[in-house]
Amino acid sequence: MAIQLSDYQDILDELGDTANEVLEANWHDAARVFTPRGLDMYLRGAAGLKSLGRGTDLVVSFIESAPLVAREIGEQAVSELLSAAIQMYSRTSASVLVLLFSTAPTAATRLGELELFKGYIALLNNLLAQAPRALRPMLEKLDTLLGYLTLGGLRRWANWGVSAYKNDFAAQAAYFGLESEESLAMMRKEQRGVLFVDVQRRLIMYLRALWGQDFFLRPTSGDFESREGYRPYIEHYYIHLPDAFDDYGLGDAEQDGDIEKVAGLEVFRAAAAHAAAHIVYSRFDPDAEHLSNLEKAMIGLVEDARVEALAIQAFPGLKPLWLSLSPAEIKDDSTASLLERMARAMLDDYFREDNHPLVEAARALFERARERLNDPAMAKDLGLELANQAKSLGLKYNQNQDIPRSPYRDDNRYLWEEQTSEDDTVLLPGQIKQERKYVSLLEMVHGLDVEFAGDDAQEVWVLATEFYEDDGTTLNEKEGKEPIASPVHYVEWDYQTQLERPNWVTVLEKRPKTGDPDSIDASIERNKPIIQRLKHLIEAVQPQGVIRQRKMEDGDTIDINAAVDAMVSIRMGSQPDPRINIRTTLQIRDLSVVLLIDLSESTNDEVQDAEEEGVTVLDLAREAAALLAEALNKVGDPFAIHGFDSNGRHDVEYYRIKDFDAPYSDVTKGRLAGMTGQLSTRMGAALRHAGTLLSERASQKKLVLLLTDGEPADNDVRDPQYLRFDAKKAVEELGRKGIRTFCLSLDPGADQYVSNIFGAKNYLVLDKVTRLPEKLPALYLSMTR
Repeated sequence: MAIQLSDYQDILDELGDTANEVLEANWHDAARVFTPRGLDMYLRGAAGLKSLGRGTDLVVSFIESAPLVAREIGEQAVSELLSAAIQMYSRTSASVLVLLFSTAPTAATRLGELELFKGYIALLNNLLAQAPRALRPMLEKLDTLLGYLTLGGLRRWANWGVSAYKNDFAAQAAYFGLESEESLAMMRKEQRGVLFVDVQRRLIMYLRALWGQDFFLRPTSGDFESREGYRPYIEHYYIHLPDAFDDYGLGDAEQDGDIEKVAGLEVFRAAAAHAAAHIVYSRFDPDAEHLSNLEKAMIGLVEDARVEALAIQAFPGLKPLWLSLSPAEIKDDSTASLLERMARAMLDDYFREDNHPLVEAARALFERARERLNDPAMAKDLGLELANQAKSLGLKYNQNQDIPRSPYRDDNRYLWEEQTSEDDTVLLPGQIKQERKYVSLLEMVHGLDVEFAGDDAQEVWVLATEFYEDDGTTLNEKEGKEPIASPVHYVEWDYQTQLERPNWVTVLEKRPKTGDPDSIDASIERNKPIIQRLKHLIEAVQPQGVIRQRKMEDGDTIDINAAVDAMVSIRMGSQPDPRINIRTTLQIRDLSVVLLIDLSESTNDEVQDAEEEGVTVLDLAREAAALLAEALNKVGDPFAIHGFDSNGRHDVEYYRIKDFDAPYSDVTKGRLAGMTGQLSTRMGAALRHAGTLLSERASQKKLVLLLTDGEPADNDVRDPQYLRFDAKKAVEELGRKGIRTFCLSLDPGADQYVSNIFGAKNYLVLDKVTRLPEKLPALYLSMTR
């Protein structure tokens, strides 16, 4: 259900008239970016600031800035900002705290990542402890500072000012206010060529143009105090790039002042394209734990060359870009320099100046294996051979020291770390991963602890053959359960980046709970007139059987009466009617329907205007589904009844209460009776899964009928607009597959969002929830005319 500002009247009374006016003006934006829990934190945070007694401006600045910060990097950043302000209030003035809030959206926009924003808050705390007078002038110039500096550069700039003018307050104020020459000189010194935040969107569009798919980029600041060791990396399908790249020149710049440099933007493009090539072409090696560091280095070197060769085949313009950033000279006799030259030899066909045995071996092996470029195992085969040659030459390798200078190549952790190990886990909090152990018959007989353990068993033993009891029956016949489907991963739409997050949501099909089917039979008996009337109406709308259509130009037989009339017209010299045929068609209701029921926690709310006390939204949904199922079963329309709830993106629970091919029996009625409301509503993932199941049907018309009592929401999503836009994207995807989606909403305030998700003519908001059992079948009738 939508949260209204009037629900927090006690907080509104505390804030006062001025703050209330500002809050009302910002409430719409806040409701779009905060979750219900975030909105509660937002309002109570404003009330807490009011209780500090530091004036209205402090509260107003927080109310105005918090939604902007949440929109950029999430509501957790607002919580961090609020905590920092409360910690600072006893050490600085209210006007500085006002500046802290008013400049927070700028910091969030320029830093673009929660962890960097936390680092920025830590920098302010540190500065307040060492030079409290410096905080105000720095915040006043924050827009200028973050326009030129990364977070690491800002920290180094601030630390220099603190150490240089610790006791000279006037010079300190001039330095942090960018009014002194020293301040500007230090800012120019710390200024980087190109900031990630300035080119992020261009890089995303660049990669999309190359590969026709979406990639996700994030900034990484690494070590704040040093730019050493900066390397891109891929983790959980996100490409992490440094927050800035300077112009890059090969060679020793101090000795060769006129050396041509590669622009920082081109370095960003090279790094992003190389990492994207890994995501497109590389695969995780499950046996990597048995490899030595030297073997990993050589395999990674060959894999870099392989994915670049494949990318160059598709996009030849990438080759000069990567060559411009690949060192070729013999800088020294270090292992890092040797690895650089080996990489250059595999990338550059004309690189022949280096006669080191490993460089020549890398060039020769890679050239001979070019026909295997599409084989992911090629890199391992060649890498192990190069590693063996390196060992025979006595090459020493230290993974912490022998790091190639090439700025655009990532650290290859994508090859050695499984990307689904953390983000795509499907375990719930407190659960233990269930292990399956394959055992022999003797182990099963003598070592089995519990024969009939439930789904929560920590270890499940599997026997290759059936396990027979003394009476001749098997354990599977006694207690076996139909296996459920494997987890299914779906994309999710991020409206802020306008990109799809690949494999972002996990849908887990769960076994439906069973209840008493007699309760469904009783409901059907109470509403038998409605079911009978609906059956006749459906059959009347689109009758089945042979239909003869007269007055057709083309048909199966000639209509004698129409032919005689045509001949009469010809004899009379007038134009005859050419429609003298009869067309015979077999009319079949070729339709498949999925009734998708929202089973979130809010369906347990009691209905206020119900005739009987204690009737919940879920009770009415259950009764409506039973009536519709009974009518469709009598008519013969193929239908399925599914339900869903969610507990974060890793656990979207999907229940197949009745499938298309399953009979409408007491089993289905028991599952309807056993439906329970719990958790949240991740609507987009459920719609995609229902669409996937429905697309397997050969019907001409396909329909997903969604029954819900609220907007999309989940416990791991801070921005309520995020899941709304994702649900809208899911509806559009189903539409392109020829699947119509219609929503019946029980939320009286749903008009604000449901029309945007499903379209103006594809939803109905039911104001009186008690009319659901009669409205749902009637709605089906109107949609299948």
